[in-house]
Amino acid sequence: MTDHQSVYIMLSDTGTIFTSLIKTYTRAPYNHASLSFDPELREMYSFGRKNPKNPINGGFVKEDILTGTYSRYKETTCVIYKLEVTERQVEKMKRILDVFIRNNNKFLYNILGVIGVSIKEPIEFSNSYFCSQFVAEILKRSGINLWDKLPAMVTPEDFRKNERLELIYEGKLFDFEPIKKQLKNYDE
Repeated sequence: MTDHQSVYIMLSDTGTIFTSLIKTYTRAPYNHASLSFDPELREMYSFGRKNPKNPINGGFVKEDILTGTYSRYKETTCVIYKLEVTERQVEKMKRILDVFIRNNNKFLYNILGVIGVSIKEPIEFSNSYFCSQFVAEILKRSGINLWDKLPAMVTPEDFRKNERLELIYEGKLFDFEPIKKQLKNYDE
């Protein structure tokens, strides 16, 4: 059995008012980051809307492309990257993630942290993250250091510019072949 495995990082833009506001400032094409352990993105984790209809109530989320927030935004654009990691790093990530899953309701969305990035000053609270901070934190705690900065300063654009990430898809989320297959099966 090989020691190398992959994790997947998806950056996305749903085109919502909130993401449009962020985009006005960042001028980056994507403003949301998610982490997945499978190439079909069946299980993705991030910090975002807990309820697809309510942008105010945010926190730790297990994202479901077919039934969650993305299902309401069919024109979502994305970029998907593969990151080679070791089996041990995946085990660490899953253990850390398990703490988030078990304590789901204790985590909040770090909206002030998003503002902190814009003023170049990290704003961190315990149990509070924004999407790219969360993904960077999981990676860092698992021994994967992609940047020389705090997770609270990592943006989706930082993932896009990181040379260790291998681009596997860019385009409309619902045109990504594995998602199209899942959608077909889901609709039947």
